[in-house]
Amino acid sequence: MDVSTFYALFSATCFTLVGLWWNVVRGHQEWLRDPQLRHIVGGIYISFLLPALMGLFAQVGGMETPEIWRASFVALALIGCVSMLRLTGRTRPDGSSVFLTLAQAVAALFYALIAVVGARPELADIVNLKPIQAEAVLLILLVTLGHGLVWRFMAGECRPADAA
Repeated sequence: MDVSTFYALFSATCFTLVGLWWNVVRGHQEWLRDPQLRHIVGGIYISFLLPALMGLFAQVGGMETPEIWRASFVALALIGCVSMLRLTGRTRPDGSSVFLTLAQAVAALFYALIAVVGARPELADIVNLKPIQAEAVLLILLVTLGHGLVWRFMAGECRPADAA
């Protein structure tokens, strides 16, 4: 599969996941009333939205104009990294959701790596990939992590006991 086709499918899939997450959240308005839950729900949301946007920019820039996707990946990844780092301090007060804190920290790491490869594309040579391919692998890992967060959240493991 060529990179352009991958990013087209990837972006469409991520936007679909955003819509599905909206529907889930719409069915649980109580999650939005609790500030802690609202932040966690928002963190899951951006785990799908930011990669979807990156996928769109990768299609626009492609191989012909890499400056477009590189700049957008850096900017969006920095937003994602800061957001995830801010969320790590908003876990359950009893500390029982170690998975959530770890997942948020790993997501922040993935975002940081995406920004680094966007800023320094030659680093992709370390893993013998083109920069846009290395970014694709990192985005796949990020969305997979987002799926894990959804599963754990829906199973009640990442929500306070009174909201589970």
